[in-house]
Amino acid sequence: MIYFDHAATTPMSSAALKTYLSIAQTVYGNPSSIHSAGRLAHKELRQARQTIATAIGVHADQIIFTSGGSEANNLAIKGYALANQSKGKHLITTAIEHHSVLETMDYLATQHGFEVTYLQPVDGNISAQQVKEALRADTILVSIMYVNNETGMILPIEEIATVLADHPARFHVDAVQAIGKLPIQLTNLAVDFLSASAHKFHGPRGVGFLFAADMHFHALIHGGKQEGQRRAGTENLAGIAAMATALTQQLENMESNTKLVQDLKDYLLEQLSSLPHYLNLPKNHLPYVLNVGLPDTLNEQVLMRLDLAGIALSSGSACTSGVIQTSHVLEALYGKKSHRLKESLRISLAESNTKEEIDQLIHQLSLILGV
Repeated sequence: MIYFDHAATTPMSSAALKTYLSIAQTVYGNPSSIHSAGRLAHKELRQARQTIATAIGVHADQIIFTSGGSEANNLAIKGYALANQSKGKHLITTAIEHHSVLETMDYLATQHGFEVTYLQPVDGNISAQQVKEALRADTILVSIMYVNNETGMILPIEEIATVLADHPARFHVDAVQAIGKLPIQLTNLAVDFLSASAHKFHGPRGVGFLFAADMHFHALIHGGKQEGQRRAGTENLAGIAAMATALTQQLENMESNTKLVQDLKDYLLEQLSSLPHYLNLPKNHLPYVLNVGLPDTLNEQVLMRLDLAGIALSSGSACTSGVIQTSHVLEALYGKKSHRLKESLRISLAESNTKEEIDQLIHQLSLILGV
C-alpha cells in the first residue's frame, strides 16, 4: 500500500510502538492505586505529562489527557461555554473547522441557546480582522483551528490572539494538524485551550490531550477524580507514554521533516503539470497537505480505482460510515454548487513518502484520466 492519507492518521513510529509495548507489558498498575504497581504507573503518567508540557511550554497540571482531538475539542468548547454562560452566550468559530468543533457549536446553539458566528473565508483565507469585527460584549469563546485538515491552510493564530488580548473571551485552538509540524510554544502564544491528537504525529490512535490555561470549565465525563477531576476514567497509560515519545521525536525532527516534505510536495506539483488539474491551495499553507482537483472527474471513482491499485488517498472530506461526503471546507471556499466539491482529492504527505511513490500515483492518475 502506498499511503498518502497522513492527515487522516499516521502510522505509529517504531519508537512510539516500543514505548507502548514496554508500558503495556510491564506497567500494568492503575495510576490511582496506592500500592507499588500503582505508584509506578503514576510515576510514568507524571513523566509523560511533564514531557508533553515541556514540549509546548506550559505547566504539567495544565495538560489533560483525552481520547483524542475530538474529545479535547468538545471538552474545551462545551465545557467552557456551559460553565461560563452567565457571562454571555456568543461564540465565534469558522466555517472550515473540523466537524468535532462545528457539531459541538451546533449542539450548544440548538440545545442550550448559544449564538454562534461562523466566519466565512474571504479570498480563500480567514483573517484576524474578521474575528475583531465579530467580537461582542457577550462573546465568551473563540475557537479557531491552527491548520486546516483538508487544504493545509495556516490560520493567523498569533494575530487572532493579539486581537483577543484586550477582550475577556477565551481562545481555543484546534492544533491537531499543526502540532509537530509548526513550532508551538505557548509561553509566546496567548491561547487558553489547545487540542492535540497523538495519531496525527505518529503516536497511537485513541489518545490526545487538551492544554487548559483556564480551569473554570465543566467536565464531560464523570465518575472519578482522574486528571485533576477534569476527565474521569482510568488513564490510557501505554497510549499516553507512547504519545509523549512520538511528540518528542516529531519535534526533534520537525525542521528536517518539513524540508523533506516540502521537497516531495514540489516534486508532486512538477509531476502534476503533465495532467489536467487545478489546485485548491491557500496562500499560507503547510506542505503536508495538497488539495487537487481533476476536471470533469468524480473524486469517488478516482479514489476507488487508486485503492484497487494499492494507493490510499482521501477526498476533501473524511468518510463517514463508508460514504464519501462533499467537503464543507471547499463549500465554504467556493460555494455549494462548485464543481470542485466532487472533483477534488486530498493528498497528505509525510516524511516516509518517496518520489517513487509519487511517480506511481501520477502513473495511475494518467491511466484513470486517459492521458
